[in-house]
Amino acid sequence: MSTPDWERTPHHLAYRASREHITGLLTERPEDADLPVLACPGWTVRDVVAHLLGVCRSVAELPAAGQPPGSGPGQDAAPLLAAWAEVAAITERLLESGRRGGNGILVMDALSHEFDIRQALGLTPPVGHPSYPTALGVVTAGFSASVYAHGMPALLIETPGARWTAGSGEPVARWSGPRHDLLRSLSGRRSVGQISAMAWSQDSSPWLQAFRWGPFSPPPEPVE
Repeated sequence: MSTPDWERTPHHLAYRASREHITGLLTERPEDADLPVLACPGWTVRDVVAHLLGVCRSVAELPAAGQPPGSGPGQDAAPLLAAWAEVAAITERLLESGRRGGNGILVMDALSHEFDIRQALGLTPPVGHPSYPTALGVVTAGFSASVYAHGMPALLIETPGARWTAGSGEPVARWSGPRHDLLRSLSGRRSVGQISAMAWSQDSSPWLQAFRWGPFSPPPEPVE
């Protein structure tokens, strides 16, 4: 894997940015908490926030809780957001201390779901989100392992300011695009057709199976 030229925002600040963005969106538009999130089939915006709270509790090593206040359909989501902020005070301190392995995954998860929520609300992603470098580092590493496991030739991934080699050896092809499109493609939010329509130096077919890795898989139809 190549090293991007980007300066990475500390994990606790990157995670906090997504949490505060989501909180701000739902505070301004509380009526949108029950909108469906196409990138997470069967979930509403409220369900995504409840998921983020659950992950946050797990990282903080807090005992599993029952259904948090504000997590039911039609309820005021403010208590749910307040519970997330309370738990995140612990989690963000752990991220800042570096005592939690895999904390880049937490940043990636929060950013991905922030974008899921923005898409559900019909909002565009912010241009300069501080979590992009960490999140892309996580998903390109996972994709690289998938390329290697499938015995595929190495692929060069490029976006302005950064490049990575997925797989092992000298890349035989190049896949490039805006960092937002790369992130969404590598985290199961873009269909095979959408991925193939991006800028490839040759036929994308040899690498498409590698986009199914970890918890991610391209949706059968476009969701955004």
